[in-house]
Amino acid sequence: MVRVPGGTFSVGGDDPDANPEDGEGPVREVKLDAFLIDPTCVTNAQFARFVKETGYVTEAERIGWSFVFRQFASRGVMDASVPQAPWWVGVEGASWRSPEGPGSSIGDRQNHPVVQVSWHDATAYARWAGKRLPTEAEWETAARGGLRRTRYPWGDELAPKGRQRCNIWQGPFPSAPSRGTMPVKSFQPNGYGLYNVAGNVWEWTADWWDTRWEPYAENPTGPAEGTMKVIRGGSYMCHDSYCNRYRLAARTANTPDSATGHTGFRCAAIV
Repeated sequence: MVRVPGGTFSVGGDDPDANPEDGEGPVREVKLDAFLIDPTCVTNAQFARFVKETGYVTEAERIGWSFVFRQFASRGVMDASVPQAPWWVGVEGASWRSPEGPGSSIGDRQNHPVVQVSWHDATAYARWAGKRLPTEAEWETAARGGLRRTRYPWGDELAPKGRQRCNIWQGPFPSAPSRGTMPVKSFQPNGYGLYNVAGNVWEWTADWWDTRWEPYAENPTGPAEGTMKVIRGGSYMCHDSYCNRYRLAARTANTPDSATGHTGFRCAAIV
């Protein structure tokens, strides 16, 4: 794991491209104790070991279906969709083992981030590994890699010198062909040694969702209760035309029992 030093850090943003309804701003200070965090998202190979040793069954497996990006769905498509996002469809048999449903597998994706895992699944893995999910403040601080108030983990320009630095949507959304997830160590790490904190897959955090902030907080853990958990970082499906949440201050949420083909997680721990 990577050690992130304790101190006072700026989180949040005042980006002109911000989503005000998401509570990205204002920029505020947090004081954090030093903590450890995984340099990468948990991979399919790591999650498979957890399942083998514990017999754990994920929520998607127990329910029998999950949401898949329509472009990837071929078999088992159900009459289940998301009205605001018609590119998602329910697929019978979709799970972490078969992310796109029947006929798909993780055989050649052992070093890709595990997906189709709910917040409950991620928490169970973290507990087994002797770790925990990072708080939202820890996640953003670690993702910034020591930089202050930049848009991305590497600076303010999305593609410096025309070079792609993260796995986000390329071409018109949602019609252009998608390559889906990439290996967890794709692209250069940030200043703390974390890979792919922008794009590739959304990452679960420990916090319940809220959009109200204190101007200063010490080791904040979010609201005491709620209905949705915060996810950070964006995914391979993010595109400037509809979802520019691959920026460091960007955030959204999902219900803790939800699993999708573009959400994974990384773990944290005390020093």
